[in-house]
Amino acid sequence: MNLTQQLSTKNDCYNSNVRKLDNRYTAFQTRGPLGIMLHSVGCPQPRAQVFADTWNQPKIGVAVHAVLEPGRIIQCLPWNFRGWHGGGDSNNTHIGVEMTEPSTIRYTSGAKWEETSDGTGTKAHVFGAYKTAVELFAYLCREYRLDPLKPGVIVSHFEGSKRGIASNHADPEHIWNAYGLTMDQFRQDIMAAMEDNVSAPESPTTVSVSIVFHPYAVRITVDDLNIRTGPGIDYDKNDSINDKGVYTIVEEALGPGAGKWGRLKSGAGWISLDFTSR
Repeated sequence: MNLTQQLSTKNDCYNSNVRKLDNRYTAFQTRGPLGIMLHSVGCPQPRAQVFADTWNQPKIGVAVHAVLEPGRIIQCLPWNFRGWHGGGDSNNTHIGVEMTEPSTIRYTSGAKWEETSDGTGTKAHVFGAYKTAVELFAYLCREYRLDPLKPGVIVSHFEGSKRGIASNHADPEHIWNAYGLTMDQFRQDIMAAMEDNVSAPESPTTVSVSIVFHPYAVRITVDDLNIRTGPGIDYDKNDSINDKGVYTIVEEALGPGAGKWGRLKSGAGWISLDFTSR
């Protein structure tokens, strides 16, 4: 599974989680997800990177945990952060995952679309995204011990709206219906993928994930910031930063309570990113 982590640290939802804005955020962080909701982006844009970049801004009003294209997944929120993806109560209970859509379709009205080419590119993208989504959902179900066949655990945005936990959307069935793909089959395929992993030689919960991290600079926003030996206040104080300078972060990690920490390029240790600006 090719998964790249590019967290939406500029997004208001991300920062609401970091600040633990209210008990909806702290509850999700403490408990973890109760399910996963599948979305489709609703426009003919096949590249996941476009959406990951777009959502990494303030005042967007949308924040999903991951967006995927065939063969590639970009994680935008920590899995135990509350997202802004489905509307209604689904944001309080479900991880939200978006699939991109092929460039070879055109929307005519609402959720209705038409083919703009010979159909081969559209079908290849739809089935490729489906396969990648199965892999990701199987991984997350293993991680959080979710039963994909239990009612209400794995749902589409459309199913969420019918259950009264999400806004009124038709995705992804509005595209899948053209190819005979269904959520029932999707859930069965997730379970099969989980069982295949269990029968593999390695640990049942082992999954090959490629994480790509890009170093970035932050400016310190307080006068005295502790440097610790690890990502959290439980680690020993190593030193401190007494000026509001600029420093390079080469690794991120979540500390106790899901606070975000960054490892300094200098090798001095870890700092809390709550007291920095990117």
